[in-house]
Amino acid sequence: MSPRHHPTHHPADATLLRLAAGTLNAGLAFVAQAHMHGCAQCRTRIAAFEAVGGALLDSQPPATLAPTAFAAVLARLDETPAPAPAPRQAKLNLPPDTVLPPILATCDIGPSLWLGRGVRFNKLRLPGTAQAGAPQTNVILVRAAANRPIFRHTHTAQELTLILRGGYTDITGQYATGDTAESDATLLHQPRADAEGCICLLAFEGRLLLTGWLGWCQRRLGG
Repeated sequence: MSPRHHPTHHPADATLLRLAAGTLNAGLAFVAQAHMHGCAQCRTRIAAFEAVGGALLDSQPPATLAPTAFAAVLARLDETPAPAPAPRQAKLNLPPDTVLPPILATCDIGPSLWLGRGVRFNKLRLPGTAQAGAPQTNVILVRAAANRPIFRHTHTAQELTLILRGGYTDITGQYATGDTAESDATLLHQPRADAEGCICLLAFEGRLLLTGWLGWCQRRLGG
């Protein structure tokens, strides 16, 4: 993402608290971590939340371990893990000045798919997940041409979007490079890319529910 822009829209404290506690959905956590790479403010906030969590753990009475626990740990230390396969990443053909968060290099990026005039997307598979677009992750990279509307939709649960390049505007406001936008099942919106176009990383719990003819196709195909 561009170093020229300082984010003004950040993940909510509740989202960062879930991230610090390890209870945030894997896809949402991935997008939040990508945002934190370029946001010192959120890195500071998450460090504070983790410190509070650590202090709470320290205040708890120690748990009793099973007699075989130490031997089990030693046995696992002797195991040789299988090497992880290198991520498979489709060619994205992004503008040359696009700077992607380093965390994207850890995941598979599927082929580019059409989602409307001037709008394309790629499904991502995160490390340790079964397949691209799996329900536990639901992470996609969306690219919209200049001034193009992105699909109108609502959600069944939480959505977290990170702007990687350019920006967009919807009924909740204007978002620029480095910003995040959060939404849930109460919001029906249709982001529109700005004059530079928009590249964004999007994760959602549950499902996206499209409207219009795309929604009709989604229902017909059982999506």
